[in-house]
Amino acid sequence: MKKTFQLKSLLLSMAVAGSAAMAVMPATSQAGVSANIAGSSMYIFRGIDQNGEMASASAGLDYESDSGIYIGTWAAKVDTGLEYDIYGGWSGSFGDVSVGLGATAYRYTDAAFDKPYTEVNASLGYKMITVGYDKGYHEDSAADGSDADYDHKYVSVEYEGFAAKYGVYDPDVDVSDNANSYLDLGYSAELSPGLEGSVNYIFTTYEDSATKDTNYLVFGISKSFDIM
Repeated sequence: MKKTFQLKSLLLSMAVAGSAAMAVMPATSQAGVSANIAGSSMYIFRGIDQNGEMASASAGLDYESDSGIYIGTWAAKVDTGLEYDIYGGWSGSFGDVSVGLGATAYRYTDAAFDKPYTEVNASLGYKMITVGYDKGYHEDSAADGSDADYDHKYVSVEYEGFAAKYGVYDPDVDVSDNANSYLDLGYSAELSPGLEGSVNYIFTTYEDSATKDTNYLVFGISKSFDIM
C-alpha cells in the first residue's frame, strides 16, 4: 500500500481495482469460509498507484461467523514484491443501518517497496450511503525517522452496480499540505455465477503543488467461491 506518494507514485472493488481499501467487510455476507482471485489492469489504492500502472493479480481468503465477526488475508502484486494484508473485526446491520469496526495490517515481501502499516477501521452506513474513517501508523516514515500517524476518511454511494467514492488520505497528519483526495467512479456486473467484471475511473489531486494530478481507468475481473 504505497501511501507515500512523494516517493512513488467495495469487497469486489478493492480486490479488482484496489479502489476501496480493506476497511470493513460487508455487513450482509454469509457465514463460512470463502476465497477470491482477481486481476486488474492497474492496482490503485486510495487514489495512489501501487504497481507502476501495470496489471496486478490478487487473491484472498476470508472467514465470517454468524455473529458478524470476520478474519481474513489478502495478497496482491505491487511494484516490487507482494503486498499481504491481515485483517479482522466485526460488521453488522440494524435495519437500514450498517456498522463496522476492525483492524488491518499491511505488510510487504520487499522492504524496498514500503514499510509496514497498521490501522483501525470504522464505518457507518445508511441504505446506499457509507462513511468511514481509518486511523493508523506507518513505521519509520516520518521526516525524523519515527512512525508517521496517518488517516483516511471517505464517503461512498452504491446503487445497482454503480458506485461513487470520495476520499481524503493524509500520509502524515503532523505535516501540512501533503494529503491527496480522490474520486472513484465505478460499475461492476456479474458475468456468470461468482464471476464479476468491473470498470473504475479514478481522479486524484494533491495538496502538494509539485505533484501533478493523476487519473486512471481500471478494468478488472474477479472470481469468488465458497469453501465451507
